[in-house]
Amino acid sequence: MKLPRWLKLGLLALGLSLVGAQAQGVTVTISCGSVGKGYNFCKEGAEAWAKRTGNKVRVLASPKSTTDRLALYQQQLAAGSDEVDVYMIDVIWPGILGEFFVDLNDYVEPKVKADFFPALIKANTVDGRLVGLPWFTDAGILYYRKDLLEKYGFSAPPTTWDELKAMAEKIQAGERKTNPKFWGFVWQGAAYEGLTCDALEWIYSYGGGTIVDEAGNITINNPRAAAALKMAKSWVNTISPPGVLAYMEEEARGVWQAGNAAFMRNWPYAYALGNSPESPIRGKFDVTVLPKAATPEGRHAATLGGWQLAVNRFSKHKKEAVDLILYLTSYNEQKRRAIYGSYLPTRPALYKDPDVLSAVPFMGRLYDVFVNAVPRPSAQTKKKYNQVSAAFWTAVHSVLEGKVPAEMALRQLEMQLERIKGAGW
Repeated sequence: MKLPRWLKLGLLALGLSLVGAQAQGVTVTISCGSVGKGYNFCKEGAEAWAKRTGNKVRVLASPKSTTDRLALYQQQLAAGSDEVDVYMIDVIWPGILGEFFVDLNDYVEPKVKADFFPALIKANTVDGRLVGLPWFTDAGILYYRKDLLEKYGFSAPPTTWDELKAMAEKIQAGERKTNPKFWGFVWQGAAYEGLTCDALEWIYSYGGGTIVDEAGNITINNPRAAAALKMAKSWVNTISPPGVLAYMEEEARGVWQAGNAAFMRNWPYAYALGNSPESPIRGKFDVTVLPKAATPEGRHAATLGGWQLAVNRFSKHKKEAVDLILYLTSYNEQKRRAIYGSYLPTRPALYKDPDVLSAVPFMGRLYDVFVNAVPRPSAQTKKKYNQVSAAFWTAVHSVLEGKVPAEMALRQLEMQLERIKGAGW
């Protein structure tokens, strides 16, 4: 059947219109982190996806403080805002924010989910709904200046907190002769979620538990936890600067990377930055597991961190948003981030990738530390976790400031947590 010319032209115009609309694509907005070069890495990955798909991306920087970021997200999501399509969420937030995200089980094939660490998929599953895909994981590690250890006669990094303090004191005393800004140990001491992570490592390393145990019992008020907090308080204004009580990740890294500290507790992202071409300490440091208490109960501990990507259920572009997070969490994109940004992959296979291990050797060496990291009690405390953590870091901060003795602070914290728990978590 021969079509009339006018109909042919009409169909051609319609086809060109559809092709043009498809080529134009949609704009997907993603909220990225801003710690270190996190924003840049996120932007590069998102723009690569946009170029591949013909869509556009708008990349927003979120607050550096995880506490401030959660408050912002809660405000946006509670208002039903569709401004952000993809949220970058902490591993402890699925239980708090999960109701606002789409169920990725409807979009992601089981064989794809099987490529991630099962524990991380479990952490992102709330009441059977998969609310996030693991993007990069985290665990606290100890950074140390290997050149300074050798200079002052130490053959290996510390394995106990007592050894760390002794080494820090000796190195600090020696370096202060030429550098009055030098300190022995920097970490995250500000009153925010980062202090919860640091303090959990201290307490767990002393055998003092995890604030709330797996059964939901409040366990924080115990002598080992008190001993851990006393130890940390002894660092302030001795091997750690008084200002450490206002440090978050980037403040600690700033001191460390400037060459003004012997040791630092931080996340793996700081490794690539410390070895960047412009870094004064490039090639002069290494990383290891955090120390433990010099007691029979002592154990090495690293708080489990990490970030996931979730799709806003109010998004007008859910299909494209899911496609974006599948790209960002893919093998090749995680490999790029691991090699150039030292972000810990969420796919086990990447820990055996020769290119990754060549660029970031510690990922293979500390693999057991990463997969056995200590989780914060978000699963047990569910939507009340944020209250629990805030009460915890506030109590810890009061001890570090010298306002309240450790034993008293933990007794008061226990009572406060009982009130938060009420009839149950």
